[in-house]
Amino acid sequence: MLLALAVFFLVVGSRALAGLHEGIDAYEKGEFAAALAEFMPQARDGNAKAQFVLGLMYAGGQGVRQDFKEAASWYLKAAEQGFALAQFNVAMLYHNGQGVPQDYGATARWLHKAAEQGHALAQLYLGVMYQHGLGVAQDYKEAASWYFRAAEQEIAQAQLNLGMMYHRGQGVPGDYGEAMKWLNRAAQQLRRERGAL
Repeated sequence: MLLALAVFFLVVGSRALAGLHEGIDAYEKGEFAAALAEFMPQARDGNAKAQFVLGLMYAGGQGVRQDFKEAASWYLKAAEQGFALAQFNVAMLYHNGQGVPQDYGATARWLHKAAEQGHALAQLYLGVMYQHGLGVAQDYKEAASWYFRAAEQEIAQAQLNLGMMYHRGQGVPGDYGEAMKWLNRAAQQLRRERGAL
């Protein structure tokens, strides 16, 4: 009986994984109707990756009518399971008031969840929220901390922001050497990014 149960879960799990891969292949080829057919049942069964992709499809109007409210619904399902990409997208929807009411407090909360998992853009934007007091109490030290985490992941804007904080002595000691280090890293990163285009 135990062996039969293990085989059942293995077969069901491999079918779900195969459906996810087929959905991703279809999505990447621009075959959105086929992708939707693969992702929808898995998303309804609670697969966070499938829920996230459905959020992308509804937000972008890919194979479905663009609907930010529906996108928010699917992103939230994935975000509540700890899926960092979905948490970041939920934060952006709250920031822009797309599909949900604009709410900087909710933006900051969802950014924090994604940033804690190492999502570099969430770290950058959370730094911005703290620097400007959007949805959180203004805290330059906290802003610099989040900028540093994103800057270490080669996010040029975070490197620039951190350099400027060192230049101004906001949240960190005023230090022109550190300021120049981070500003130079930002310039180098931007050159690399332009070269990749």
